[in-house]
Amino acid sequence: MRSNLKYLLFIPVLVGAFTACEGDDEDKIFSPKPRGYFRINFPEKNYRIFDSICPYTFEMPVYSRIAQDKHKGAEPCWLNLEFPQFKATVHLSYKEVNDTSLNRYLEDSRDFAIRHQIKATGLEESVVIRDSSKVYGLVYDIAGNTASSVQFYLTDSTKHFLRGSLYFNTVTNIDSLKIVIDFIRKDIIRMVQTCKWKDGVIPGKVKN
Repeated sequence: MRSNLKYLLFIPVLVGAFTACEGDDEDKIFSPKPRGYFRINFPEKNYRIFDSICPYTFEMPVYSRIAQDKHKGAEPCWLNLEFPQFKATVHLSYKEVNDTSLNRYLEDSRDFAIRHQIKATGLEESVVIRDSSKVYGLVYDIAGNTASSVQFYLTDSTKHFLRGSLYFNTVTNIDSLKIVIDFIRKDIIRMVQTCKWKDGVIPGKVKN
């Protein structure tokens, strides 16, 4: 089964505005100032282990928090990793898998990423292979003015499947958000690198 999983992993204006002043000997041309953005003070990167009754654990930044997903249809181990300072959330959804459902979850994850290509300018995939922890998956980096710029999935190919997607609670503007996306992406990669599975756990409501 693992060999099949690895196989699936690898297949996978410039606008110028001018104003002329009448009455002068020479026309004076004014250009608009480039748009400015607020300076962002990023916190120092420190991490702590998130562990709960859910069958997975990982390291999360100390400036983030875990909240239960309260959307209708959300399952007990569907969680939100929230970044209040940046109005951003990594939505996490967990599923138990078997031989028949794994391929469907893999295809669904790719479909979710491809949906954003309507506005995207590029899609890059980074393969995750951590044999020692039985963690395999893909990280999707979606370039352009898209609703979600970073997505990923992780699985052990036999029982566990965890999917994550980064969204902002603001209107997407890649020019202003790129530096924040890059900052949070490092936290997502840390999560991917430290994720571990737990067996014999009965999902229920999560308390952070």
